[in-house]
Parts: sequence; C-alpha cells; structure tokens
Amino acid sequence: MTDPSARRTLFDGIADEFLRDYPRGARLVAVSSPDAARSAAAAESLREALAGRGVGAQVATAPGDGAEQLRSEVVAPFRTAGADAVLIVPGSASLLAERTRGLWHYSLWLIEGDEVPHTAATALVDVTDPNAPTRRLADYCAVPPSFLT
Repeated sequence: MTDPSARRTLFDGIADEFLRDYPRGARLVAVSSPDAARSAAAAESLREALAGRGVGAQVATAPGDGAEQLRSEVVAPFRTAGADAVLIVPGSASLLAERTRGLWHYSLWLIEGDEVPHTAATALVDVTDPNAPTRRLADYCAVPPSFLT
C-alpha cells in the first residue's frame, strides 16, 4: 500500500518549481495526458498545492480539442482579467499540440507505465501508482525520429 502523502509531496514540489520560475502575473498551466480523468485529478492536486502556498489558482476545463476555441473561451478571458493568479487547464494531448503549446507557462504530461512521453511538456509525471506519482526524466535523444508531438 502506498502513502497518499507522496502525491501531495510531488505536487508541492511541482508548485514550488513553477512559482520559482513564474512568481507573479496571470499564469497558465496545462495538465495533459491520454486520459481526461487522470488530467483532472492531477490538475486538482496542483491547484491544492498552489492554494497551500497562498496562490489563487483555479481549474478550467478545455472546451473540446480546438485551438481557437481554447484561446477565445479560456485563455483570452483569463489574460484579459489580468489577475495575479494561475489557471490550470486539464485535458488531452491537444493542449500540447503545435498550435497550442505556446499558450502555457508550464505544462505537465502524465504517463502510466510504458506510455510515450510528450516531448513538449515542461515536466513528466508517472502516475502508474496514483497515490505515489513520480517525476520522470526522458531521454529525448532516444525518441525515434518518426515520433512527432
């Protein structure tokens, strides 16, 4: 049996890393994976970690897979508000697609087991054991040339 505090410890570390690099302003974070429930659970864990550090953070669901809809319905209103806050958007791999990856200050890609890491993510988190996730480092030199993200 794993210790659920390991999950909290991991997301506390990610929150600290994120806040060190992006301490103020309207900041955007993508939490993506092949599984929507996995992304949503991790987004909530990150929101809790940021809230524990006194940072206003909210989770907003990505509206489908369209880049323009994401920009107009989620990103633009958040940026326009100009709040000193963090918006966490959980979703699928489309959040890190070529047309959307530049929207985010920070991005997480969640993997289970032998799933292929997403090369555009800021951080990789292995959630094979959801109560004891771990950071994973990927050797992108070993990614086959035919693998496109």
